Amino acid sequence: MLKGYLSITKPGIIIGNLISVAAGFFLAAQSEAFSAYKLMCTLLSVAMVIASGCVVNNIFDRDIDAKMQRTRDRLLVKGEVDSDRAFVFALVLLLAGTGLIYREINPLSAVVVLLGFVFYVFFYTMWYKRSSVYGTLVGSISGAVPPLVGYVAVTNYINVEALLLFVLFCLWQMPHSYAIAMFRMEDYRSANIPVLPVVSGIEKARKHMMAYVVAFNLVAFALYYFGEAGYEYLVVAGAVCFMWTRVTFRPIQNNDYVAWSKSVFKVSLIVVMGISSVLGLELATMALI
Repeated sequence: MLKGYLSITKPGIIIGNLISVAAGFFLAAQSEAFSAYKLMCTLLSVAMVIASGCVVNNIFDRDIDAKMQRTRDRLLVKGEVDSDRAFVFALVLLLAGTGLIYREINPLSAVVVLLGFVFYVFFYTMWYKRSSVYGTLVGSISGAVPPLVGYVAVTNYINVEALLLFVLFCLWQMPHSYAIAMFRMEDYRSANIPVLPVVSGIEKARKHMMAYVVAFNLVAFALYYFGEAGYEYLVVAGAVCFMWTRVTFRPIQNNDYVAWSKSVFKVSLIVVMGISSVLGLELATMALI
């Protein structure tokens, strides 16, 4: 039973988002005092709020999940977890997460993480995902909240650096998500989810992805110029941006968009891991000096 409830929180999504929380925390901690306790509290709080949002998403999406090969075996779809109990579980997670971050970190962090929850649950899951091609863009806003929470957990304010970090992760979400939609296109068609590759075709989606990658590169370098990131960040950001640009701008061979999109997706993971890791490495290096 416990394993079932854990599975509906989507642990993989939680872990991915916590990496970006740490990135924001590490970036802010290069100019502010670092606290391991604050980091742990922030990660735990955000994990609970994201878990709550994922549970609500699973409850609300049972009808479309049943139509998709990737999701049709989820426990809520099969009725192996009761939806009413799952909702109570989600509510407990939300209250515990926001309460912890409000009490142990600061009220601004609680407000920001709640805004991310609202965008994911109400605007994305319950509205735009099913009705608009802009659902991915709305979802990218909630996806970019975790690094912003990590940042304000340290600073307790939002500045240009924090906004650039937020925009960076918003931009990252778009080609990453469109790539998934491409190699899972039949699932999205079956569930009638209006993502750009399904609605407007592969070529238009590919052009959008290339534009988003270019914009991501510009913001990544702007974060170095206007923020506290050091030369290590510049080197790593330059390397991963080059990798992502190269694979995204590569022509689709023999109309095999699945292979192309999987390559873009895989490199997108390297990008976010590289940038997050180097910020942590920079902070560790500073602590040793």
